[in-house]
Amino acid sequence: MSESVVILGGKRSAIGKFAGSLAGVTPTSLGSIVTKAALETAGVAPDMVDHAVYGNVLHSEARDVYIARVVAIDAGLPTHAPALTVNRLCGSGLQAIVSAIQLIQLGDAKIAIGGGVESMSRAGHLLPQLRFGAKMGDATAVDMMLASLHDPFGNGHMGITAENVASKFGVSREDQDAFAKTSQDRAAHAIAEGRFVDQIVGIDVGRGKSARHFDTDEHPRATSREDLAGLRAAFKEDGSVTAGNASGINDGAAAVVLASESAAAEQGLKPMARVLSYGFAAVPPEIMGVGPVPASKMALDRAGISADDLDVIESNEAFAAQACYVS
Repeated sequence: MSESVVILGGKRSAIGKFAGSLAGVTPTSLGSIVTKAALETAGVAPDMVDHAVYGNVLHSEARDVYIARVVAIDAGLPTHAPALTVNRLCGSGLQAIVSAIQLIQLGDAKIAIGGGVESMSRAGHLLPQLRFGAKMGDATAVDMMLASLHDPFGNGHMGITAENVASKFGVSREDQDAFAKTSQDRAAHAIAEGRFVDQIVGIDVGRGKSARHFDTDEHPRATSREDLAGLRAAFKEDGSVTAGNASGINDGAAAVVLASESAAAEQGLKPMARVLSYGFAAVPPEIMGVGPVPASKMALDRAGISADDLDVIESNEAFAAQACYVS
């Protein structure tokens, strides 16, 4: 029987908006900063870590090909500790945590790090014709950030998949705008109360007179139901998904320190929580946003509990349409 896995600590950056405060920070720097902070919070020395796993999708420079390894070594982990980069798109960071859990359960690590880093602001452009030369005509630069937001099976922009969810499951424009307003209000309220202070590590950004310490999520914005109702559909004519009830384009990073229960006890480390289970699921690409429903059911079944047993639920709000359906 596999050993129980515990969470020792974690940290994240504040979330930067597109072309915002974190646009000048490389993904590897973001990752190493949050990893150092997570280790410090957990009371774990870098040389105690056996393995590191990071999720990442978009590359911005050559070092990003080795992003997990660079982040780990820059954070002080020993060179004999392996590192792995995983890509499960929006779920990459969570997959990294699951992969770290599995390493511990299999006995391949006693202490591991799971994290994720993404800089959509710094995503590169691909020049496919230039590898072997474009003899005549124009050469096209492919925006990999925008390309990553399009379904590879011909279903268009991810916003269209949200439109599909809304129409298939009867989620109205009013429902979506109401959810979006509630989400913005919750974020603003939590920031005002300092609820994120302990989980965020500040990052120095800018130079000279523009230099400052960035430690507050900058994507949330004050809005009203009237403002949201006045926005045009963003992805199709007569649609219901708008810039106000769709997900943002952001930059950020996070890391979690995990350990076997016995290793934590041996080192005198105090766990924050114990991992009960996790779940995976796949759904039709044209309604990709409904995936959390079967995945959550699997996780609950594996843990032997029901949704009624949960006191707090955190669910990724990709689009208000899918968030309404999932909830």
